Amino acid sequence: MNYTGRINMNIAYVKDNNSSAELSYCISKEETFTRIYYEYADDIYRLCYSFMKNESDAEDVTQETFMKYYTSDKEFDNEKHIKAWLIVTASNHCKNLLKHWWRKRKDLEGYFVNACTYNSEPDEMMELVMKLPEKYKTAVFLYYYEGYDTNEIAKLLGKPAPTVRSYLQKARKLLKNELDNC
Repeated sequence: MNYTGRINMNIAYVKDNNSSAELSYCISKEETFTRIYYEYADDIYRLCYSFMKNESDAEDVTQETFMKYYTSDKEFDNEKHIKAWLIVTASNHCKNLLKHWWRKRKDLEGYFVNACTYNSEPDEMMELVMKLPEKYKTAVFLYYYEGYDTNEIAKLLGKPAPTVRSYLQKARKLLKNELDNC
């Protein structure tokens, strides 16, 4: 899956005698943002699509997440911290949108979720994962599809690590039962 949406950014830089340091900071910030965007946009889009269950909402949330990152003055320890921040921010934004009263009135069951293989053959396992209860789905997605370990997932979700391991174990059991019934 490739997220092809792009963020339109009209940034005007004014260079005068006193702002050359500020200009170089802005350029390096923009270059950093561009690199981070191209590296993580697909992952964030997949995550948003798994929550929102349609392309346009997933694109909107992805764009808003990266705009929030761009306008944020938060300093990050490393790239892993940036990715974790983007995932948590996107997840929270999706959850907030889904809580909105007008979203509750829509029938979301009719949408097919295919977060791993956008515009290709359906991935049966991902379809089963997306049918799991929310707490299991998030843990499985972060563990198996994003490569986080249980301690990292625990920090992202604000849960103890044993709880995350329990979510994963219960999710595996549910998935096994579904696969056996097919």
